[in-house]
Amino acid sequence: MNYLDYSIIIIYIVGFLYLGYRFKNQSDKNDYYLGGRSFGWFPLAMSTAATQLSAVSFISAPAFVGLKEGGGMIWLTYEFAVPLAMIFLMVVLVPSFYKSGIVSVYEFLERRFDASTRVLLSIVFQISRAFGTAVMIYTVAIILESVMGIPMWQSIVLIGIVTMIYSLQGGMKAVVYGDMVQMIILFIGIIVCLGFGLHYLGGWGSFLERVDTERLTAVDFSSLGFSGDEFGFWPMLVGGFFLYTSYYGTDQSQVQRLLSASSMKTMKQTLVANGVMRFPITLAYCIMGLVIGTLALSQTEFISLIPSDKPDRMIPIFIRDYLPNGVIGILIVAIFSAAMSSLSSAINSLSAASVEDLFARGKNLSEKRYMKLSKMTALFWGAVCVVIAFFVGDIADTVIEAINKVGSVSFGPILAIFVAAILVKRINGLGANVGLLTGVGLNVYMWLAVPDVFWFWWNAIGAVVTFAVAYLVSVLRPSASTPEGQFQIEPINFNQKSVYLLLGFFVLIVIISVLFPYFF
Repeated sequence: MNYLDYSIIIIYIVGFLYLGYRFKNQSDKNDYYLGGRSFGWFPLAMSTAATQLSAVSFISAPAFVGLKEGGGMIWLTYEFAVPLAMIFLMVVLVPSFYKSGIVSVYEFLERRFDASTRVLLSIVFQISRAFGTAVMIYTVAIILESVMGIPMWQSIVLIGIVTMIYSLQGGMKAVVYGDMVQMIILFIGIIVCLGFGLHYLGGWGSFLERVDTERLTAVDFSSLGFSGDEFGFWPMLVGGFFLYTSYYGTDQSQVQRLLSASSMKTMKQTLVANGVMRFPITLAYCIMGLVIGTLALSQTEFISLIPSDKPDRMIPIFIRDYLPNGVIGILIVAIFSAAMSSLSSAINSLSAASVEDLFARGKNLSEKRYMKLSKMTALFWGAVCVVIAFFVGDIADTVIEAINKVGSVSFGPILAIFVAAILVKRINGLGANVGLLTGVGLNVYMWLAVPDVFWFWWNAIGAVVTFAVAYLVSVLRPSASTPEGQFQIEPINFNQKSVYLLLGFFVLIVIISVLFPYFF
């Protein structure tokens, strides 16, 4: 790196700090956490996509596709369940949340069950999201250490400080509009890496001659994920449905965007757009990983620089050694974009959950007092995420797996509680709490003691067990029904054009993935 690269990075950081300053005048919680419910579907969809197209995706997924043993284009199966999850959310879950006028999605559970359920779910979210965000910080620290030569601890602290300043000031408006810019920059970064990778390989024809054909297979119908095998069609589809439905529909960091929509129609359009946007983006960075992995395997000097137990180093080393100055700066900016998008969203949502569900619940705070509390908790969670980032490097072979493992422990059980809240009146607060703890406990046990079960299944198994235990406990220990008018349930309506659009898109991406090897 030279002065040109550093200049580009500094200009970018200053620009986003200004963006936070630009939106610093937040008068109340709806402004700070929901952007005044003023967003259209396009900025919300771009913001959601930017959070997904994170540094983890940019670095770890290509490493899985291009280098990791047992990897390859089978990564595309991650996307199969997304359109189906969007349908369920659009029809069953999110309309009731939006209609309730809540800031924290867990407030809905207090209206349906009781305060203990709300607090318990919120705490589970806060712990899991803090760990997941710490993994993202760790990922970017790897990149900065490899490319810029900054020690790991300095990288983590730098990322944390810059992002905390930016997100503390601007609230949800800074998060969403910043994400739009970051999304564009990061996608440009993918295209740049792909183009230079093909250039060094000698073009598309040379790439086709050298690529490992075993890595082209994208769908495996034989693997069921119960014998130490992974990434089969059925575990990715079934487990993925529970994972994505929970992540987009019950995780405060994502639901907060949907609650920020200007109308119910806008909220549904955001879900449809997200269901359609993810696959093309994932396909792009998977092909990038395939190209750069092929380059690494064909050049002894390149592959010798990548530790066998750290395939995530592939993209950082490629940026450092194969890209010209100026372009390196742009790629580092793209990586900063991904980190800031993920971290700023997490800090804002963790603050919302802490304030709404723990500190301000049931209290009549002044707006000034509320805003001060909001920014204090945002600062606290930013610091917590930075500290945890020092200890998450050894959870899994690649950080993309680490972050999904952390989430999969709780995603299924949390989803089961929200589904029960809307669809099963007989389940009460006690049943919900016992069911949640049982489901999470079972998933932790499977992580530690049953390694043959693919972690994607944890989402489905945890949800089913949570729901069954919650129902059984509620039958054995019934309680008074929730008073009428405490919560609103929107009627279920599958007769929507967007439902058929997403179903058709699901079929399309499965066909493309099955036929992918035949395109080469």
